[in-house]
Order: sequence, then structure tokens, then C-alpha cells
Amino acid sequence: MKIVGISGSLSGYKTMTIVFKVLKAAKSLDPNIETELIDLKDYDVEFVNGAPLSFYNADTVKVVDTIMAADGLIIGTPIYQASISGVLKNLLDHLPVDGLMGKTVGMVATGGTDKHYLVMDYHLRSILTFLKANVAGSNVFVNDKYFDAENDIVDRNILLRFEHLAKEVLSIQQFIQQKS
Repeated sequence: MKIVGISGSLSGYKTMTIVFKVLKAAKSLDPNIETELIDLKDYDVEFVNGAPLSFYNADTVKVVDTIMAADGLIIGTPIYQASISGVLKNLLDHLPVDGLMGKTVGMVATGGTDKHYLVMDYHLRSILTFLKANVAGSNVFVNDKYFDAENDIVDRNILLRFEHLAKEVLSIQQFIQQKS
């Protein structure tokens, strides 16, 4: 099984940190799984223009192909203006309508106010469901105040929630694979 984490931010390290922590928790639960982190700031994913995927640059094709080959995903986004990041939305727009069918997806997000936790359920979940993902019931929102100066998490309860999300994603995906 392969779980791919996507950090949907072009600046900073908080989103990448929380995606990495969930991937690390998943690997600790099952050392046999493969994990990969895609930090979108490391890729030049072109804007969607309606052309077939093969018309886009190598970075765009690589990121989309990696997502399509994954069994499960951990998708992370900062919350800007009560929405997911534009770079993440652009990436999701590259996927075919059934591009996440058979894949379990966990959601994590960062933001400056606790009110932004709703964005995952009311915005991101609807996009993922449209793409036919099996979206985990749990998600983890991390307010910026829970990061220290080195962008590490300072709250043990949040780390436990990362573990819970990883366990849920793995359990759902294992169930799906057993039924196939």
C-alpha cells in the first residue's frame, strides 16, 4: 500500500509539517506501507487550461501520476480567506472526475483562527467526494498557535489526532483492498 501526502502550500512549512507527521504516524502503524510527500512548493504545477494532461509540463504530469498511483492520500492545506489554497485547488482540477475512486483520503489544515476548521468539511470534502474519494471521517485542524518557532507541533493532543487519522485512513484503505 502506498500513501501519498500532499502539502498544498507555496510558502512556509506548517502545512508540510502536519502532512509529514500523519505520514510518519501511518508508517509507524504499518512499517510495510510506502509513503511519499509531495510538497507543492517543490513543483511547477501548471494552471489548468482544459488541455489533456500530456500537454502540461513534466512536474504537473509527475504529481498527477503520483496521486493516481497512490492507494491513499493525506491532503494538507493552509486556510486562506476561508478557503483551501489556490495551488491545491489547481492540482485537484487536474484530476479526472473519478480520479480518487478507490482511494482513502485524510484531510489536515492549518490556519490562524479556529473558525477555519470548517473549511475542510464544507469545502475540501465536497471536492474530494466529487472526485469519488473515500474521505476519512476524522480530520485535523491545527491553529498556528500550536506551532513553535521551528514549526514543530507543541500540543500532544494534536499528535494523537494525527495518529488517529493515520489509523483511520489505513483501516479504510485496507478494507477497500480486501473487498476488491
